[in-house]
Amino acid sequence: MSQIEITRPASAYVPPLERTKGQPEPVAAHGGLSYMALEKDGDAGTAAALQDALDLIEEGEGHRVAEMIASAPPGRPIETKWGTGFRSYDDCLAHIRAQGIAAPKGGLALPLPYTIYERPTYSVVPSNAIWRDPARADIARILRVNEEENLRRDLYFPHVMRDARRIGEYYPGLSPESPESMDRLGVSLAHLESKCANFYDAAEVEAVFYPEIEKLLLDFFPGATDALVYNHDVFDKDYTGDRTENQEAKNPGVNARYANIVHNDLNDNSGKVRCRELLTRNLRNFGREQRYTEEEADAKMSRRFMSINLAKPMETVEQFPFVLCAWPSFAEQAYITNYRIYDDRVGETQRFTYSPDHEWYWFPQQQPNEVSMLKCYDSVTDGSVSRWSFHTACVDPTAPADARCRKNVVVRSFVFF
Repeated sequence: MSQIEITRPASAYVPPLERTKGQPEPVAAHGGLSYMALEKDGDAGTAAALQDALDLIEEGEGHRVAEMIASAPPGRPIETKWGTGFRSYDDCLAHIRAQGIAAPKGGLALPLPYTIYERPTYSVVPSNAIWRDPARADIARILRVNEEENLRRDLYFPHVMRDARRIGEYYPGLSPESPESMDRLGVSLAHLESKCANFYDAAEVEAVFYPEIEKLLLDFFPGATDALVYNHDVFDKDYTGDRTENQEAKNPGVNARYANIVHNDLNDNSGKVRCRELLTRNLRNFGREQRYTEEEADAKMSRRFMSINLAKPMETVEQFPFVLCAWPSFAEQAYITNYRIYDDRVGETQRFTYSPDHEWYWFPQQQPNEVSMLKCYDSVTDGSVSRWSFHTACVDPTAPADARCRKNVVVRSFVFF
């Protein structure tokens, strides 16, 4: 990785890296410092991130890991320092059945995909101009190979899923339908009878569903003073209409792919950066317009705030359920930063390596009026509450072969106190 002199431009918002008490340093570039600290000529650090990505590719370790997995004998386990993994879902499922791994009532034993690459990772988003720049075609080819290898550095590991509706059986007295569940586990369940008739109509979702979710959040969290839903995604593998994304028209399109990797959407840096982008610049905001001054945003963010993702099915979920991991089971584990390079910003998400102690939950046959909630960020760092929950999609091996794939809408929000 290149040696870059780190300065802090006066125009850039560079959040302090505030790890949770007891959590080790993240696996990240520049000691976890935001790329905003490397801003040059107003580029938000994107040039530095791109150079770091190219330097890391040149080192070759990522390619070696991908090739090691690809060359492993079919059906054979791959021993790692975290445990026994498998190259394919089917191989891992066969192992689960051969070992007789059982799940509790309402639970599920199944393979889940984790990265085995303990280095920062970089992904250049599809909208980045580099993909369409003839002058940088050679660089784009290198990056395209890396994008493909990002998906080849994962293994499937066996896990047991618990029924989230039974959280009170595992944590006596704790209801999944409570803010206390979110504080302790980073996972909750709410109910909503939405008046939104067409979730494929982005304008209707923003006009009807966003206010419904904001009200739900304010009602759910005591002491909350403001809730802002700022974008959404629609997931439907079988959708036959127009899937086109149009950010300018605030239309996310319709996703055919379910995120099949253990991850979290925000981290110590991006939780703060994304919030401030919304408040002061209204950046990529599909919801209510935000025009705070920097001083007003700092004051709002000086109090507790959280980022919550909420997922509501359009019909009963039969296949590709959304699954969530509870905070206490990974609170002392370092996360791996994944950098998403846009033209005007560098996003940061998290990935995690496998642990048999991870405590996974799902909502079997989640109903259209059930809204699963997971925490992506909390500004409280003293260890008294969960900071986030990581999550993924998965294939339910017990579902019928003709089970319908999940159709749902996921909204992202900030809640302020």
